[in-house]
Amino acid sequence: MEAIILAGGFGTRLQKVVNDVPKSMAEINGRPFLEYLLNYLINQGVTRVVLSVGYKHEIIMDHFRDRYRTMELEYAVEEEPLGTGGGIRLSFWRIRSERAVIMNGDSLFRIDLPQLEKAHLLKKADVTLALRKLANTGRYGRVTLNRQRRIAGFEEKTENSGPGLISAGVYIMEKLFIMKPVFRGRFSIEKDCFETNYNTNRMFGYPAEGYFLDIGIPEDYQKAQHEFKGFKDR
Repeated sequence: MEAIILAGGFGTRLQKVVNDVPKSMAEINGRPFLEYLLNYLINQGVTRVVLSVGYKHEIIMDHFRDRYRTMELEYAVEEEPLGTGGGIRLSFWRIRSERAVIMNGDSLFRIDLPQLEKAHLLKKADVTLALRKLANTGRYGRVTLNRQRRIAGFEEKTENSGPGLISAGVYIMEKLFIMKPVFRGRFSIEKDCFETNYNTNRMFGYPAEGYFLDIGIPEDYQKAQHEFKGFKDR
C-alpha cells in the first residue's frame, strides 16, 4: 500500500507556539508530528509514502531523507503553490500503483486502513473519504451520505452546527480519477474536486471510529503533547 501525505502547510495559526517550520514538522514531545503519521502508516502496512511538500520543504527533506524506518520516502516538491488538489495530483505522478491513501499532514485519524481499502474496492469508488462523527462539526463542516454510503452533499462550516460526520483528512483515491485533464493546475481538493464532482463520480464515505486530532489550532496542538504519550509506536 502506498500513501501521499500533504505536508506543505504553513501552520499560520500555530505561529505563536511553533517555530517557523511546516505545520507537519511541529514538535510533539520532542518529535515532529509527521513521525507520528509515518509510524501509524507503517503499522497499517504502508511501505511507501510520497510527501507533498512546498513551504520550507528542505526542513522535511533534511530530517527524513529517502527512508524512515522500513518505509521508502519520495518527495513531490511544489515550485509554486498548487493547492491541496494540485499537490495531490503532482504526487500521483510518483505513485506506482492504481490508487493511494491520502492524509493531511496536520491531523491524525487512527483507523484500520486495510478495511478502508476493502470498502473502497467493494464500491468500485473513485474516492472514499474516512468520516468521523463529532458532537460539533462547526470547525470542519459536515458530510452527508445516502443509504448506500454514497456522498450526498457537503455542508459549510458554521458555528455550533451540532453533531454529524466530518471528513477526517484520510481518503483513498484512484490515480485515473485525479489524472483527468480537468484537474490540471492549482485547485482545492475539497472545493474544486469533492464538492463539485460528488454527483457525477463515484465518491463514498466510510464512517469509522478511532482516535482523531487536528493540530491546526494551538489548543489542540497542546492537547497532542499529552495524548500522544500513549501511543506505542517507535
